[in-house]
Amino acid sequence: MNPADAEQSLAVQMHGICKRFAAVAANADVDLTVRAGTVHGIVGENGAGKSTLMSVLYGFYPADSGTVAVFGVPADIRNADDAIALGIGMVHQHFMLVDTLSALDNVMLGAEPHWLLNQAARPVRARLESLMQSTGLLVPLDALVADLAVGDRQRLEILKALYRGARILILDEPTAVLTPQETLQLFAMLRQLRAQGTTVILITHKLKEVMALCDWVTVMRGGRVVQDMPITQASIETLAQAMVGRTVHTGRSEGTAPGTPQSSAAPLLRARGLTVRDAMGVQRMHAVDVDLFPGEIVGVAGVAGNGQSELLDVLCGLRVPQSGGLELGGMHYAAPTWLDPHQARALGLAHVPEDRHARALVMEFAAWESAVLGYEDTPQYSHGPWMRRHAMHTATAALMERFDVRPRNVRLQSSKFSGGNQQKLVLARELGQAPRVVLVGQPTRGVDIGAIEFIYAQLRALRDAGGAVLLVSSELDEILALADRVLVMSQGRVTGSLAIGDCTEARLGLLMAGGGA
Repeated sequence: MNPADAEQSLAVQMHGICKRFAAVAANADVDLTVRAGTVHGIVGENGAGKSTLMSVLYGFYPADSGTVAVFGVPADIRNADDAIALGIGMVHQHFMLVDTLSALDNVMLGAEPHWLLNQAARPVRARLESLMQSTGLLVPLDALVADLAVGDRQRLEILKALYRGARILILDEPTAVLTPQETLQLFAMLRQLRAQGTTVILITHKLKEVMALCDWVTVMRGGRVVQDMPITQASIETLAQAMVGRTVHTGRSEGTAPGTPQSSAAPLLRARGLTVRDAMGVQRMHAVDVDLFPGEIVGVAGVAGNGQSELLDVLCGLRVPQSGGLELGGMHYAAPTWLDPHQARALGLAHVPEDRHARALVMEFAAWESAVLGYEDTPQYSHGPWMRRHAMHTATAALMERFDVRPRNVRLQSSKFSGGNQQKLVLARELGQAPRVVLVGQPTRGVDIGAIEFIYAQLRALRDAGGAVLLVSSELDEILALADRVLVMSQGRVTGSLAIGDCTEARLGLLMAGGGA
């Protein structure tokens, strides 16, 4: 192969890329080579610099120094329009869609082929229908984005990029909000795109996905590339160690023994007959029973949308069930008179919501404000109507140290922390109050492997101290790694309750599908 052909076989060449934000070097002399027609994984902890590097490639950030070539041609990428013109598309972890517009309108937005929208829609629709047929990325084009499932929204984002001519597709944490089934569908579509010549760059924390999908993998740590290799030379263990610079343990197989629930003691929380209907009258939970005993982690397994979210909302007091009862901290509640979140906290129940952005943090708040949110009227933080700000700052600094929240800046805006550090800030707030019962939803969604290890250790420590944890997770591996007992939900019903020793993926999968054990 002559040198010109060799350069054409490379989709992306980035050399000596440096990017600083004030005193922080997000990228420090980074080299990256991506081969055309491959799936290339970029992995690293939160803050390793991988998203910044791809933002430089997509034109969101200008590099302070370094060069970029696309398909062998030097490129001056100053903004996203430049990147799109070069055939680069990017699908962000948080979708860039307008909920009140249709799927078709979202694709046309900013790229209308005619000033008369009715005339513009016809060729766009025809092109999209052709793309959907060739790629398998099926989306209802006339549906409002607000009415689309998460998987449909992601397919729409990919379609939008392909419609604009993307030959290089960057995906940032694409499976963070997908169900296992949606993840499998996405991987099948990405393999099909690869077979058609599209180059895919995958930013992810999930090393099993890298091993299953990628042809090549680059590991970043501290703003630098520390490993770059074909996937045939990699393993989950070597990639994990390269990411964090040490051996990490997140599974039960590394010696994390199950807890010993004190089932002879009274449960810390008991719920009976919980039934929930949504605003449209659709029944989301059907007579669900839950017991949480001291010294156990109870995992709730199931495909998203089968009543797990409603269960968390009811138990923490955010939603009132149509029927059912609850015992917590010596208090008894029966629908429609129900506990509220303030009462729940006073009774030693903490809640880590599934969506940290929508429910756990106010993104504009400083870290110290987020760290006391919901607890600001406790004697520790207030005196009558006056807040004790110095006490809040001091307590937040201690929590950030204990829960390894980085950077250790109590005044930094919550939105400025990486996803993993935002999650640790929420855990610091909730677990820092020494609760007896913790309800936690999707604790490691969008979180890197080092932070996952830390979060697992905190939940196990609370269990070992005699507390109880109810864990809702769409990651079956997470359930199997953490839980001492597993409840399986399907269509709003508990279809099984198994000790961890009786759990297999096949058995849980059957129960998740509504079958018998």
